[in-house]
Amino acid sequence: MDASQRRAGALLTAVGLALGVAGPVMVLRGRGGRNEIRGELAAQKITFPERGLPVELAARAGCRVETGIDAHAYADFIKGNLARTTGGRTYAEITNELHAAGGDDEKLSALRQTVFMGQSLRASLMSAYQAWHLTTLVTGLGAALTGIGAALLATAVALPSRTSDRP
Repeated sequence: MDASQRRAGALLTAVGLALGVAGPVMVLRGRGGRNEIRGELAAQKITFPERGLPVELAARAGCRVETGIDAHAYADFIKGNLARTTGGRTYAEITNELHAAGGDDEKLSALRQTVFMGQSLRASLMSAYQAWHLTTLVTGLGAALTGIGAALLATAVALPSRTSDRP
């Protein structure tokens, strides 16, 4: 085996080992993150109401929010409720109306508080949904890196040995 083949073998081995270690760590971290999200959502004890759900969410009636997908669906439920409550107006628009009214309108003030709380809850649920997808990505990349690392190690081992070609 000449020097360039030895270097190539050493490089393949080093990169293969690095990926072979990094991949499983990523898989474990991704799965751990997903379990943490599931635990946090379950601890909130959010349940879809038995009645009043839009048709697209009717199958979730009475179900708990425990996954990122559930969190997204519940965030959509909140979005619909806020739109109905505000007539489609945003927090900023209601705040502008309140200021234009001199800041003393109790009805607008209460509506603004409701929208603020609803948007805050919705943002938290959407963050859980995004984190859920990131855990999927990390787990998938970890599995891919593990496979690539194993392939590189196998390639390094399979490099031809040319000891019999020496003069």
